[in-house]
Amino acid sequence: MKVVLDACVLFPTVLREILLGVAARGLYTPLWSDRILEEWARATRRLGPLAEAQARAEGAAARDAFPQAMVPPQPGLQSRLHLPDEDDIHVLATAIAGHADAIVTFNAADFPRGVLAAEGVARRDPDGFLWEVWSFHPDTVEAAVAEVHARAESIAGQPLVRRALLKRAGLPRLAKALQG
Repeated sequence: MKVVLDACVLFPTVLREILLGVAARGLYTPLWSDRILEEWARATRRLGPLAEAQARAEGAAARDAFPQAMVPPQPGLQSRLHLPDEDDIHVLATAIAGHADAIVTFNAADFPRGVLAAEGVARRDPDGFLWEVWSFHPDTVEAAVAEVHARAESIAGQPLVRRALLKRAGLPRLAKALQG
């Protein structure tokens, strides 16, 4: 399965690391464009001057880890597409050009299912997407989450409740599934 990761799901560190950890284990192929990665880096500016530089470094690492993820723009494609927010058309264009099955985003209002379906693309929220992947590959997703949880605890210098960490990352359904 090929999935475009919108900038809004790359911005939160825990969510991004889980999504990329699951991808690194071969459960789906992530896709993005230079513009999506740029939006992610620019979004981090509000966290302080070092945050953008860190996001750019992490973006470069993601490019290296997933060289097949970069989708170059397809000339003329964006001009035929329409979404409620014109600034999101490039994300749909990336999905079409990359032959993606879905766009993973929190931004449901700007990606109407009918418009996406007409292009052969689904919209998935990150929690539902990861829960679905977990339902078919529970041990593999559990390993990715455990790795991210351990790294978060190491950075925090103290134990963190996994369920709370996942809920803060916008993954309450996955958090509940992993409790069982």
